[in-house]
Amino acid sequence: MAGQGVFKDLLDGDVFKYYVDGAWTPTTSGKSVGIVNPSTLKPLFKISACTQDEVNKCVDSCKAAQKLWAKVPLWKRAEHLHKLAAIMKDQKITIADCLVKEVAKCMKDAMVEVVRSGDLIDYTAEEGIRILSEGKFLTSDPFPGNERNKYCLASKIPLGVVLAIPPFNYPVNLAVSKIGPALIAGNSVLLKPPTQGAVATLHMVHCIHMAGFPKGLVNAITGKGSEIGDYTTTHPGINCISFTGGDTGIAISKKAGMIPLQMELGGKDTCLVLEDADLELAATHVVKGGYSYSGQRCTAVKVVCVMESVADELVKKINEKIKKLTVGMPEKDCDITPVISETSANFIQGLVEDAKEKGAKLHQEWKREGNLIWPVLIDKVLPDMRIAWEEPFGPVLPIMRIKSVEEGIHHCNANNFALQGCVFTKNIDKAIMISDAMESGTIQINAAPARGPDHFPFQGLRDSGIGSQGIINSINMMCKTKSIVINLPGPSYSMG
Repeated sequence: MAGQGVFKDLLDGDVFKYYVDGAWTPTTSGKSVGIVNPSTLKPLFKISACTQDEVNKCVDSCKAAQKLWAKVPLWKRAEHLHKLAAIMKDQKITIADCLVKEVAKCMKDAMVEVVRSGDLIDYTAEEGIRILSEGKFLTSDPFPGNERNKYCLASKIPLGVVLAIPPFNYPVNLAVSKIGPALIAGNSVLLKPPTQGAVATLHMVHCIHMAGFPKGLVNAITGKGSEIGDYTTTHPGINCISFTGGDTGIAISKKAGMIPLQMELGGKDTCLVLEDADLELAATHVVKGGYSYSGQRCTAVKVVCVMESVADELVKKINEKIKKLTVGMPEKDCDITPVISETSANFIQGLVEDAKEKGAKLHQEWKREGNLIWPVLIDKVLPDMRIAWEEPFGPVLPIMRIKSVEEGIHHCNANNFALQGCVFTKNIDKAIMISDAMESGTIQINAAPARGPDHFPFQGLRDSGIGSQGIINSINMMCKTKSIVINLPGPSYSMG
Protein backbone atom coordinates (compact mmCIF):
# COMPACT_ATOMS: atom_id res chain seq x y z
CA MET A 1 0.00 0.00 0.00
CA ALA A 2 2.99 2.30 -0.13
CA GLY A 3 3.26 5.21 -2.55
CA GLN A 4 1.54 4.98 -5.90
CA GLY A 5 0.44 1.37 -5.36
CA VAL A 6 -2.55 2.60 -3.45
CA PHE A 7 -3.57 4.90 -6.26
CA LYS A 8 -3.54 2.02 -8.73
CA ASP A 9 -5.87 -0.02 -6.53
CA LEU A 10 -8.28 2.85 -6.01
CA LEU A 11 -8.27 4.44 -9.47
CA ASP A 12 -10.41 3.92 -12.54
CA GLY A 13 -8.40 5.89 -15.06
CA ASP A 14 -7.89 9.18 -13.23
CA VAL A 15 -11.02 8.90 -11.05
CA PHE A 16 -11.05 7.43 -7.56
CA LYS A 17 -13.58 4.63 -7.20
CA TYR A 18 -16.06 4.14 -4.40
CA TYR A 19 -15.87 1.14 -2.05
CA VAL A 20 -18.62 -1.47 -1.73
CA ASP A 21 -18.71 -5.15 -0.76
CA GLY A 22 -14.97 -5.22 -0.17
CA ALA A 23 -14.09 -3.97 -3.66
CA TRP A 24 -13.09 -0.69 -5.27
CA THR A 25 -15.80 -0.11 -7.86
CA PRO A 26 -16.17 2.47 -10.66
CA THR A 27 -19.43 4.40 -10.61
CA THR A 28 -22.00 3.66 -13.29
CA SER A 29 -22.71 7.37 -13.67
CA GLY A 30 -19.49 7.98 -15.56
CA LYS A 31 -19.34 11.32 -13.73
CA SER A 32 -16.82 12.68 -11.28
CA VAL A 33 -16.32 15.51 -8.80
CA GLY A 34 -13.12 17.52 -8.95
CA ILE A 35 -10.90 18.32 -5.97
CA VAL A 36 -8.79 21.48 -6.16
CA ASN A 37 -5.50 21.88 -4.32
CA PRO A 38 -6.19 24.77 -1.87
CA SER A 39 -2.57 25.88 -2.06
CA THR A 40 -2.09 26.03 -5.83
CA LEU A 41 -5.77 26.42 -6.84
CA LYS A 42 -5.10 23.80 -9.52
CA PRO A 43 -7.09 20.59 -10.14
CA LEU A 44 -5.78 17.79 -7.96
CA PHE A 45 -7.97 14.66 -7.89
CA LYS A 46 -11.27 13.36 -9.19
CA ILE A 47 -13.67 11.23 -7.15
CA SER A 48 -16.66 9.24 -8.33
CA ALA A 49 -20.05 10.93 -8.48
CA CYS A 50 -22.10 8.03 -7.16
CA THR A 51 -25.76 7.55 -7.93
CA GLN A 52 -28.74 6.91 -5.69
CA ASP A 53 -28.77 3.31 -6.89
CA GLU A 54 -25.19 2.98 -5.70
CA VAL A 55 -26.22 4.39 -2.33
CA ASN A 56 -28.87 1.67 -2.19
CA LYS A 57 -26.25 -0.94 -3.05
CA CYS A 58 -23.98 0.27 -0.24
CA VAL A 59 -26.78 0.34 2.32
CA ASP A 60 -27.96 -3.16 1.37
CA SER A 61 -24.38 -4.39 1.62
CA CYS A 62 -24.01 -2.79 5.07
CA LYS A 63 -27.25 -4.35 6.30
CA ALA A 64 -26.27 -7.84 5.22
CA ALA A 65 -22.76 -7.61 6.69
CA GLN A 66 -23.99 -6.14 9.98
CA LYS A 67 -26.23 -9.12 10.72
CA LEU A 68 -23.18 -11.40 10.69
CA TRP A 69 -20.80 -8.95 12.37
CA ALA A 70 -23.14 -8.56 15.36
CA LYS A 71 -22.53 -12.25 16.12
CA VAL A 72 -18.73 -11.92 16.02
CA PRO A 73 -17.23 -12.10 19.55
CA LEU A 74 -16.00 -8.85 21.04
CA TRP A 75 -12.39 -10.04 21.21
CA LYS A 76 -12.46 -10.80 17.50
CA ARG A 77 -13.88 -7.37 16.64
CA ALA A 78 -11.16 -5.79 18.78
CA GLU A 79 -8.53 -7.89 17.02
CA HIS A 80 -9.61 -6.47 13.65
CA LEU A 81 -9.47 -2.92 15.01
CA HIS A 82 -5.98 -3.37 16.43
CA LYS A 83 -4.84 -4.65 13.05
CA LEU A 84 -6.38 -1.61 11.35
CA ALA A 85 -4.60 0.74 13.77
CA ALA A 86 -1.25 -0.89 13.01
CA ILE A 87 -1.76 -0.68 9.24
CA MET A 88 -2.76 2.99 9.42
CA LYS A 89 0.34 3.87 11.41
CA ASP A 90 2.48 1.91 8.97
CA GLN A 91 0.98 3.88 6.08
CA LYS A 92 0.98 7.28 7.78
CA ILE A 93 3.16 8.94 5.15
CA THR A 94 0.88 7.93 2.28
CA ILE A 95 -2.26 9.17 4.03
CA ALA A 96 -0.60 12.30 5.40
CA ASP A 97 0.67 13.23 1.95
CA CYS A 98 -2.94 13.27 0.71
CA LEU A 99 -3.94 15.54 3.61
CA VAL A 100 -1.16 17.98 2.71
CA LYS A 101 -2.36 18.16 -0.89
CA GLU A 102 -6.14 18.12 -0.29
CA VAL A 103 -6.66 20.24 2.83
CA ALA A 104 -3.37 22.19 3.02
CA LYS A 105 -2.41 20.71 6.36
CA CYS A 106 1.30 20.86 7.06
CA MET A 107 3.03 17.47 7.02
CA LYS A 108 3.84 17.37 10.74
CA ASP A 109 0.17 17.98 11.63
CA ALA A 110 -1.01 15.55 8.96
CA MET A 111 1.22 12.84 10.41
CA VAL A 112 -0.10 13.57 13.89
CA GLU A 113 -3.68 13.20 12.61
CA VAL A 114 -3.00 9.74 11.18
CA VAL A 115 -1.06 8.45 14.20
CA ARG A 116 -3.65 9.89 16.57
CA SER A 117 -6.32 8.09 14.57
CA GLY A 118 -4.50 4.80 15.03
CA ASP A 119 -4.24 5.42 18.77
CA LEU A 120 -7.95 6.22 18.87
CA ILE A 121 -8.78 2.91 17.19
CA ASP A 122 -6.59 0.96 19.60
CA TYR A 123 -8.22 2.58 22.63
CA THR A 124 -11.68 2.04 21.14
CA ALA A 125 -11.02 -1.69 20.81
CA GLU A 126 -10.01 -2.03 24.45
CA GLU A 127 -12.70 0.27 25.83
CA GLY A 128 -15.34 -1.50 23.75
CA ILE A 129 -14.50 -4.83 25.36
CA ARG A 130 -14.91 -3.29 28.81
CA ILE A 131 -18.16 -1.48 28.07
CA LEU A 132 -19.93 -4.06 25.94
CA SER A 133 -19.09 -7.17 27.93
CA GLU A 134 -20.99 -5.82 30.91
CA GLY A 135 -24.70 -6.48 31.22
CA LYS A 136 -27.22 -5.84 33.98
CA PHE A 137 -29.15 -8.31 36.10
CA LEU A 138 -32.25 -6.85 37.74
CA THR A 139 -34.93 -8.31 40.00
CA SER A 140 -38.50 -7.14 40.44
CA ASP A 141 -38.59 -7.02 44.24
CA PRO A 142 -37.53 -3.38 44.90
CA PHE A 143 -41.08 -2.19 44.09
CA PRO A 144 -43.92 -2.69 46.59
CA GLY A 145 -46.38 -5.29 45.38
CA ASN A 146 -43.81 -6.96 43.14
CA GLU A 147 -42.57 -10.26 44.40
CA ARG A 148 -39.17 -11.59 43.42
CA ASN A 149 -40.63 -13.50 40.50
CA LYS A 150 -39.23 -11.51 37.57
CA TYR A 151 -35.60 -11.38 36.46
CA CYS A 152 -34.30 -8.99 33.79
CA LEU A 153 -31.20 -9.55 31.70
CA ALA A 154 -30.31 -6.23 30.02
CA SER A 155 -27.56 -5.97 27.41
CA LYS A 156 -26.30 -3.58 24.76
CA ILE A 157 -27.00 -4.44 21.13
CA PRO A 158 -25.95 -2.58 17.95
CA LEU A 159 -28.16 -0.06 16.18
CA GLY A 160 -27.53 -1.41 12.66
CA VAL A 161 -26.11 0.78 9.88
CA VAL A 162 -24.28 3.94 11.00
CA LEU A 163 -23.87 6.75 8.47
CA ALA A 164 -20.56 8.52 9.19
CA ILE A 165 -19.96 11.98 7.72
CA PRO A 166 -16.65 13.62 8.70
CA PRO A 167 -15.55 17.20 7.78
CA PHE A 168 -12.66 18.43 5.65
CA ASN A 169 -10.43 19.70 8.47
CA TYR A 170 -9.87 16.30 10.12
CA PRO A 171 -11.27 13.91 7.52
CA VAL A 172 -9.33 10.84 8.67
CA ASN A 173 -9.44 11.36 12.42
CA LEU A 174 -13.10 12.31 12.53
CA ALA A 175 -13.94 9.39 10.26
CA VAL A 176 -12.30 6.80 12.51
CA SER A 177 -13.77 8.46 15.62
CA LYS A 178 -17.13 7.36 14.20
CA ILE A 179 -16.11 4.11 12.50
CA GLY A 180 -14.19 2.61 15.44
CA PRO A 181 -16.99 2.89 18.03
CA ALA A 182 -19.57 1.77 15.48
CA LEU A 183 -17.65 -1.38 14.57
CA ILE A 184 -16.70 -2.46 18.08
CA ALA A 185 -20.38 -2.08 19.04
CA GLY A 186 -21.41 -4.47 16.26
CA ASN A 187 -22.65 -1.98 13.68
CA SER A 188 -21.75 -1.60 10.02
CA VAL A 189 -20.75 1.78 8.54
CA LEU A 190 -21.60 3.74 5.42
CA LEU A 191 -18.94 6.44 5.11
CA LYS A 192 -19.55 9.64 3.15
CA PRO A 193 -16.22 11.54 3.11
CA PRO A 194 -16.08 15.31 2.52
CA THR A 195 -15.08 16.28 -1.01
CA GLN A 196 -11.90 18.01 0.19
CA GLY A 197 -10.20 15.22 2.11
CA ALA A 198 -12.00 12.42 0.29
CA VAL A 199 -8.87 10.82 -1.14
CA ALA A 200 -7.07 10.74 2.22
CA THR A 201 -10.19 9.19 3.73
CA LEU A 202 -10.44 6.62 0.94
CA HIS A 203 -6.84 5.66 1.67
CA MET A 204 -7.91 5.04 5.28
CA VAL A 205 -10.72 2.85 3.93
CA HIS A 206 -8.10 0.89 2.01
CA CYS A 207 -6.42 0.23 5.36
CA ILE A 208 -9.75 -1.22 6.50
CA HIS A 209 -9.73 -3.36 3.38
CA MET A 210 -6.22 -4.61 4.17
CA ALA A 211 -7.14 -5.34 7.79
CA GLY A 212 -9.49 -8.08 6.58
CA PHE A 213 -12.84 -6.83 7.86
CA PRO A 214 -15.82 -8.73 6.40
CA LYS A 215 -16.97 -7.54 2.99
CA GLY A 216 -19.70 -4.93 3.18
CA LEU A 217 -19.07 -4.02 6.80
CA VAL A 218 -17.64 -0.63 5.81
CA ASN A 219 -18.67 0.91 2.52
CA ALA A 220 -17.64 4.35 1.24
CA ILE A 221 -19.66 6.49 -1.13
CA THR A 222 -18.52 9.73 -2.78
CA GLY A 223 -20.31 12.38 -4.80
CA LYS A 224 -22.21 15.62 -4.77
CA GLY A 225 -24.31 16.41 -1.73
CA SER A 226 -26.92 17.96 -4.02
CA GLU A 227 -27.43 14.58 -5.71
CA ILE A 228 -26.98 12.00 -2.95
CA GLY A 229 -26.86 14.03 0.27
CA ASP A 230 -30.51 14.16 1.29
CA TYR A 231 -31.12 10.77 -0.27
CA THR A 232 -28.46 9.16 1.91
CA THR A 233 -29.29 10.94 5.18
CA THR A 234 -33.00 10.11 4.87
CA HIS A 235 -32.49 6.56 3.60
CA PRO A 236 -34.73 4.12 5.48
CA GLY A 237 -31.83 1.68 5.82
CA ILE A 238 -29.78 4.10 7.94
CA ASN A 239 -30.14 3.54 11.70
CA CYS A 240 -27.87 6.29 13.06
CA ILE A 241 -26.11 9.40 11.75
CA SER A 242 -22.81 10.68 13.13
CA PHE A 243 -21.99 14.01 11.50
CA THR A 244 -19.32 16.64 12.04
CA GLY A 245 -19.53 19.88 10.11
CA GLY A 246 -21.53 23.10 9.87
CA ASP A 247 -25.06 24.25 9.18
CA THR A 248 -25.71 21.21 6.98
CA GLY A 249 -26.08 19.24 10.21
CA ILE A 250 -29.06 21.34 11.27
CA ALA A 251 -30.79 20.56 7.97
CA ILE A 252 -29.99 16.86 8.39
CA SER A 253 -31.42 16.80 11.91
CA LYS A 254 -34.72 18.22 10.70
CA LYS A 255 -35.10 15.50 8.04
CA ALA A 256 -33.54 12.43 9.61
CA GLY A 257 -36.57 11.04 11.42
CA MET A 258 -36.61 8.64 14.36
CA ILE A 259 -32.98 7.62 14.49
CA PRO A 260 -30.18 8.54 16.92
CA LEU A 261 -28.13 11.57 15.89
CA GLN A 262 -24.62 12.51 16.95
CA MET A 263 -23.68 15.95 15.65
CA GLU A 264 -20.95 18.49 16.19
CA LEU A 265 -21.73 21.61 14.21
CA GLY A 266 -19.08 24.21 14.97
CA GLY A 267 -18.29 26.74 17.65
CA LYS A 268 -17.56 30.32 18.52
CA ASP A 269 -15.34 29.40 21.44
CA THR A 270 -15.05 32.27 23.91
CA CYS A 271 -11.82 32.83 25.87
CA LEU A 272 -12.16 34.88 29.07
CA VAL A 273 -8.97 36.44 30.43
CA LEU A 274 -9.27 37.85 33.94
CA GLU A 275 -7.16 40.52 35.66
CA ASP A 276 -5.25 37.98 37.75
CA ALA A 277 -4.45 35.66 34.82
CA ASP A 278 -0.96 34.53 33.90
CA LEU A 279 -0.86 36.65 30.74
CA GLU A 280 2.14 34.84 29.25
CA LEU A 281 0.29 31.54 29.60
CA ALA A 282 -2.92 33.06 28.24
CA ALA A 283 -1.15 34.57 25.22
CA THR A 284 0.56 31.27 24.42
CA HIS A 285 -2.71 29.38 24.46
CA VAL A 286 -4.63 32.09 22.61
CA VAL A 287 -2.14 31.99 19.72
CA LYS A 288 -2.00 28.21 19.69
CA GLY A 289 -5.77 27.91 20.01
CA GLY A 290 -6.60 30.67 17.56
CA TYR A 291 -4.10 30.14 14.75
CA SER A 292 -3.13 26.46 14.60
CA TYR A 293 -4.16 24.92 11.27
CA SER A 294 -4.98 28.49 10.22
CA GLY A 295 -7.90 28.63 12.67
CA GLN A 296 -9.79 25.90 10.80
CA ARG A 297 -10.83 24.01 13.91
CA CYS A 298 -14.22 23.85 15.58
CA THR A 299 -12.44 24.19 18.93
CA ALA A 300 -10.26 27.11 17.87
CA VAL A 301 -10.32 30.19 20.08
CA LYS A 302 -12.82 32.36 18.17
CA VAL A 303 -13.12 35.43 20.41
CA VAL A 304 -11.07 36.70 23.36
CA CYS A 305 -12.92 38.66 26.04
CA VAL A 306 -10.24 40.30 28.19
CA MET A 307 -10.58 42.66 31.15
CA GLU A 308 -9.70 46.22 30.11
CA SER A 309 -7.04 46.63 32.79
CA VAL A 310 -4.84 43.90 31.28
CA ALA A 311 -5.94 44.10 27.63
CA ASP A 312 -3.00 46.16 26.39
CA GLU A 313 -0.45 43.82 27.95
CA LEU A 314 -2.20 40.69 26.66
CA VAL A 315 -2.48 42.14 23.15
CA LYS A 316 1.23 43.02 23.22
CA LYS A 317 2.17 39.46 24.16
CA ILE A 318 -0.13 37.95 21.51
CA ASN A 319 1.34 40.20 18.81
CA GLU A 320 4.86 39.17 19.77
CA LYS A 321 3.93 35.53 19.33
CA ILE A 322 2.12 36.15 16.04
CA LYS A 323 5.37 37.56 14.63
CA LYS A 324 6.98 34.17 15.16
CA LEU A 325 4.36 32.27 13.13
CA THR A 326 5.54 31.08 9.74
CA VAL A 327 3.29 31.63 6.74
CA GLY A 328 3.40 29.64 3.52
CA MET A 329 2.72 26.33 1.86
CA PRO A 330 1.93 23.15 3.83
CA GLU A 331 4.83 21.29 2.21
CA LYS A 332 7.17 23.61 4.12
CA ASP A 333 5.49 22.80 7.46
CA CYS A 334 4.42 26.42 7.94
CA ASP A 335 2.20 27.38 10.87
CA ILE A 336 -0.24 29.29 8.66
CA THR A 337 -1.22 27.60 5.41
CA PRO A 338 -3.95 28.32 2.83
CA VAL A 339 -7.55 27.96 3.97
CA ILE A 340 -9.67 25.30 2.33
CA SER A 341 -11.28 27.27 -0.52
CA GLU A 342 -11.71 30.62 -2.22
CA THR A 343 -15.24 30.78 -0.83
CA SER A 344 -13.87 30.43 2.69
CA ALA A 345 -11.15 33.02 2.09
CA ASN A 346 -13.72 35.49 0.73
CA PHE A 347 -15.95 34.93 3.76
CA ILE A 348 -13.06 35.56 6.16
CA GLN A 349 -12.10 38.71 4.29
CA GLY A 350 -15.68 39.94 4.53
CA LEU A 351 -15.65 39.54 8.31
CA VAL A 352 -12.38 41.47 8.58
CA GLU A 353 -13.56 44.29 6.31
CA ASP A 354 -16.82 44.60 8.26
CA ALA A 355 -14.93 44.91 11.56
CA LYS A 356 -12.48 47.45 10.14
CA GLU A 357 -15.26 49.59 8.66
CA LYS A 358 -17.00 49.66 12.06
CA GLY A 359 -13.93 50.84 13.93
CA ALA A 360 -11.96 47.74 14.95
CA LYS A 361 -8.16 47.94 14.97
CA LEU A 362 -6.08 45.51 12.90
CA HIS A 363 -2.68 44.96 14.53
CA GLN A 364 -1.30 43.39 11.36
CA GLU A 365 -1.70 44.54 7.78
CA TRP A 366 -4.37 42.55 5.95
CA LYS A 367 -2.56 40.35 3.46
CA ARG A 368 -3.94 37.63 1.24
CA GLU A 369 -2.59 35.69 -1.73
CA GLY A 370 -5.16 33.31 -3.16
CA ASN A 371 -6.34 31.19 -0.24
CA LEU A 372 -3.33 32.09 1.90
CA ILE A 373 -4.26 34.61 4.59
CA TRP A 374 -1.65 36.09 6.92
CA PRO A 375 -2.58 35.96 10.65
CA VAL A 376 -4.45 39.00 11.95
CA LEU A 377 -5.36 40.13 15.47
CA ILE A 378 -8.46 42.33 15.41
CA ASP A 379 -8.65 44.53 18.50
CA LYS A 380 -11.45 46.59 20.03
CA VAL A 381 -14.18 44.45 18.49
CA LEU A 382 -17.71 45.49 19.44
CA PRO A 383 -20.97 43.49 19.56
CA ASP A 384 -22.29 45.11 16.36
CA MET A 385 -19.47 43.57 14.32
CA ARG A 386 -20.10 40.27 12.52
CA ILE A 387 -16.84 38.74 13.70
CA ALA A 388 -18.03 39.03 17.31
CA TRP A 389 -20.59 36.33 16.55
CA GLU A 390 -19.74 34.50 13.32
CA GLU A 391 -17.24 31.67 13.03
CA PRO A 392 -14.43 32.74 10.62
CA PHE A 393 -12.66 29.38 10.32
CA GLY A 394 -9.50 31.23 9.42
CA PRO A 395 -6.38 32.87 10.94
CA VAL A 396 -8.14 35.97 12.27
CA LEU A 397 -8.86 36.49 15.96
CA PRO A 398 -11.08 39.17 17.53
CA ILE A 399 -10.33 40.82 20.89
CA MET A 400 -13.23 42.27 22.90
CA ARG A 401 -12.31 44.46 25.87
CA ILE A 402 -14.72 43.96 28.75
CA LYS A 403 -15.41 45.87 31.96
CA SER A 404 -16.65 42.89 33.98
CA VAL A 405 -16.58 39.10 34.06
CA GLU A 406 -20.36 39.16 33.72
CA GLU A 407 -20.01 40.95 30.38
CA GLY A 408 -17.76 38.17 29.09
CA ILE A 409 -20.06 35.44 30.35
CA HIS A 410 -23.01 37.17 28.71
CA HIS A 411 -21.22 37.30 25.35
CA CYS A 412 -20.40 33.59 25.59
CA ASN A 413 -23.97 32.64 26.46
CA ALA A 414 -25.64 34.93 23.91
CA ASN A 415 -24.05 33.17 20.95
CA ASN A 416 -25.91 30.49 19.00
CA PHE A 417 -22.76 28.36 19.09
CA ALA A 418 -21.77 26.78 22.39
CA LEU A 419 -19.12 24.16 21.79
CA GLN A 420 -16.27 25.08 24.11
CA GLY A 421 -14.82 28.00 26.01
CA CYS A 422 -11.93 28.77 28.32
CA VAL A 423 -11.09 30.96 31.29
CA PHE A 424 -7.68 32.17 32.47
CA THR A 425 -7.30 33.05 36.15
CA LYS A 426 -5.11 32.04 39.09
CA ASN A 427 -8.16 31.79 41.37
CA ILE A 428 -9.46 28.23 41.05
CA ASP A 429 -12.67 28.96 42.95
CA LYS A 430 -13.45 31.82 40.58
CA ALA A 431 -12.51 29.65 37.59
CA ILE A 432 -14.96 26.94 38.58
CA MET A 433 -17.78 29.42 39.24
CA ILE A 434 -17.22 31.12 35.88
CA SER A 435 -16.98 27.76 34.09
CA ASP A 436 -20.28 26.79 35.63
CA ALA A 437 -21.87 30.03 34.41
CA MET A 438 -20.54 29.68 30.83
CA GLU A 439 -23.16 27.74 28.87
CA SER A 440 -20.93 25.67 26.58
CA GLY A 441 -20.31 21.96 26.18
CA THR A 442 -16.79 22.09 27.64
CA ILE A 443 -14.90 24.78 29.52
CA GLN A 444 -11.11 24.63 29.73
CA ILE A 445 -9.42 26.25 32.73
CA ASN A 446 -6.06 27.87 31.92
CA ALA A 447 -5.79 26.18 28.52
CA ALA A 448 -7.14 26.66 25.02
CA PRO A 449 -10.19 24.66 23.86
CA ALA A 450 -9.39 21.21 22.47
CA ARG A 451 -11.28 18.11 21.36
CA GLY A 452 -8.99 15.59 23.01
CA PRO A 453 -7.99 13.46 24.70
CA ASP A 454 -10.25 11.36 22.53
CA HIS A 455 -11.85 9.43 25.39
CA PHE A 456 -13.07 12.64 27.10
CA PRO A 457 -16.72 13.62 26.54
CA PHE A 458 -17.02 16.09 23.67
CA GLN A 459 -20.29 17.91 23.08
CA GLY A 460 -21.88 21.24 22.26
CA LEU A 461 -24.96 23.10 23.37
CA ARG A 462 -27.50 25.01 21.27
CA ASP A 463 -26.51 25.07 17.57
CA SER A 464 -23.17 23.41 18.30
CA GLY A 465 -24.58 19.93 18.29
CA ILE A 466 -26.69 17.02 19.45
CA GLY A 467 -25.47 14.28 21.74
CA SER A 468 -21.98 13.71 23.08
CA GLN A 469 -18.87 12.30 21.41
CA GLY A 470 -15.62 10.88 22.72
CA ILE A 471 -14.80 7.17 22.49
CA ILE A 472 -16.81 6.03 25.50
CA ASN A 473 -19.86 8.16 24.73
CA SER A 474 -19.78 7.18 21.06
CA ILE A 475 -19.74 3.46 21.84
CA ASN A 476 -22.70 3.87 24.19
CA MET A 477 -24.56 6.06 21.71
CA MET A 478 -24.17 3.51 18.94
CA CYS A 479 -25.91 0.82 20.98
CA LYS A 480 -29.37 0.33 22.37
CA THR A 481 -30.51 -1.66 25.33
CA LYS A 482 -32.36 -4.93 24.96
CA SER A 483 -34.01 -6.68 27.90
CA ILE A 484 -34.95 -10.31 28.35
CA VAL A 485 -37.36 -10.82 31.27
CA ILE A 486 -37.67 -14.24 32.91
CA ASN A 487 -41.03 -14.75 34.59
CA LEU A 488 -41.23 -17.38 37.35
CA PRO A 489 -44.50 -19.28 37.76
CA GLY A 490 -45.27 -18.00 41.27
CA PRO A 491 -43.93 -16.23 44.38
CA SER A 492 -40.28 -16.93 45.01
CA TYR A 493 -40.62 -16.88 48.78
CA SER A 494 -42.89 -18.29 51.51
CA MET A 495 -44.13 -16.67 54.71
CA GLY A 496 -44.12 -19.99 56.62
